[in-house]
Amino acid sequence: MAADVSKFSRARIPYGTWGSSYFPAWQTSPLAEVNIGQFAGEAMSRILGLRGVPQRRLEYLVIGSTIPWHWKFWTAPLVASCMGVRIPGFHVEQACATGLQAVLVAAAEIEGGANDVVGVLTFDRTSDSPVGVFPERRSYERTQALGDVWDNFGFDPATGKAMIATAGLAARKYRIDRREVDEITLCRYEQYFEAKESGFLDRVLVPLEVLNLQGRSMGTVDDDLGVRRVSAGDLRAMRELDTCITAGSQTHASDGMACLLVTSSETARELSPRPEIDITPVAKTEVRTSPSMMPEAPALAVAKLLERTGLGMDDMAVVKNHNPFAVNDAIFGKVVGHDWRKMNTTGCSLVWGHPQGPTLTRSLIEGLEEAVSLGGGYVLLFGCAAGDVGIAAVFEVSDQKGGRVS
Repeated sequence: MAADVSKFSRARIPYGTWGSSYFPAWQTSPLAEVNIGQFAGEAMSRILGLRGVPQRRLEYLVIGSTIPWHWKFWTAPLVASCMGVRIPGFHVEQACATGLQAVLVAAAEIEGGANDVVGVLTFDRTSDSPVGVFPERRSYERTQALGDVWDNFGFDPATGKAMIATAGLAARKYRIDRREVDEITLCRYEQYFEAKESGFLDRVLVPLEVLNLQGRSMGTVDDDLGVRRVSAGDLRAMRELDTCITAGSQTHASDGMACLLVTSSETARELSPRPEIDITPVAKTEVRTSPSMMPEAPALAVAKLLERTGLGMDDMAVVKNHNPFAVNDAIFGKVVGHDWRKMNTTGCSLVWGHPQGPTLTRSLIEGLEEAVSLGGGYVLLFGCAAGDVGIAAVFEVSDQKGGRVS
């Protein structure tokens, strides 16, 4: 292990002051009918109440989302009002990396001394994605209707290629075998259901009631709706949509929210139900690779992060990523030399879906919770951001003296 890894000196994530909704798949739950910003604010209020955190302690709010929602212009101050607090804040957006960037932005607020308690709230609703009409003066059309999610996934204006094409291109470049991709996919589903059946997911996921405009219940979101068990035979029978890419080996659009707190080290000890646990952001990197080579970008970001920190993959207690395609994990294994079976052991977005904004926030919460159960250590989190960007970050979980968590 590296002898001296520089890390944030002041910013901490108080253990246990976090929570995530379940992520129901596109149009499968009452979340398809709500204002997601309002729902997310109300949901964070409930989660903080369940965690025993007084909302009056919040000083600032960082929210992250990628899909337009009604009243989005008002961003964090409006969402804070939905929580029942009047605090300032702002909005972060970086495609699939949004959930991690929001946490790191909050950590910078703490590190710089601007605030002592920052709430991080990420959310998105892909269901019934709104359609905007935009002036397009460079086109023969006077206006162009753009469906935010589906049209953007299907067309990168910088390259003209769809997201699924980036996976196929990368699979060909790295000579990925279809059998390995199916094996990875099956492994990820098995990991998810093992974590679910063991009760691990109950420690981070919170059932949330959805109310209509009249305040009447529309139901409770209490499952990752749309996730079904798959078999090796099921996966083998699926036709390729591009090289090594099938309907089974890619993620799906979903809805959801996730939240946590970032505070000073002193306040973390006050707010956490287990004040002896110390969770520290260590470092982050980003890379931009060749056009339409998204699946290799996260692996390159991790390689850069390891070089910068002096850490190795053997130093990592927990490894989790956002993997919109199983191909991402196969390429990561080749680039970094890591066994993909030893990562995502409590589930991942390949299985439970991709609402974009909260995807990496939920992954981080699961990763930190897993590290605590293992006695601490470094948590590596990484993923992609749109066409060819990768992001990676390391967090350290230890006791207050830098030792193992008991």
